[in-house]
Amino acid sequence: MRAKILYFALAAVLVVYFVLVGSRGVLLIEQGTVVTVTFGAAVLVLPFIGAWFLYKTTKFARDANRLARELEAEGGLPVDELVRTPSGRIDRDSADEVFTRRKAETESAPDDWRAWFRLAVAYHDARDTPRARRAMQRAIALHDGRPVRVDA
Repeated sequence: MRAKILYFALAAVLVVYFVLVGSRGVLLIEQGTVVTVTFGAAVLVLPFIGAWFLYKTTKFARDANRLARELEAEGGLPVDELVRTPSGRIDRDSADEVFTRRKAETESAPDDWRAWFRLAVAYHDARDTPRARRAMQRAIALHDGRPVRVDA
């Protein structure tokens, strides 16, 4: 719950920032010179890019959480069997061992969204965020019956 509150607080701060940046862009355009209109138009693009990124990130998190809830209801969430250091960090060798098993599971069932979900968690535990995100995107696409990108 605390993470959700923090996420929404940061998202609200970003939206305020987008509004402020957008208003500066409008002020620049209102100046009417070639330079200020050009800069103003460029500045107005930034809030739209930020809003698109915020939307995509929020949608991804909601979809991943939806799959996690469904997998939890089925009793299929991956069990935390990782060895941790005294400080609480995941031991690299332990993460690699679990990752190897999850990858083999996914290779034996490439169309199973559950296997891709668990592989995404293993990638995350191994600190490979880009691959974790791609594996989760594939799990979401398979779950929702959408076409799966080949590079995922």
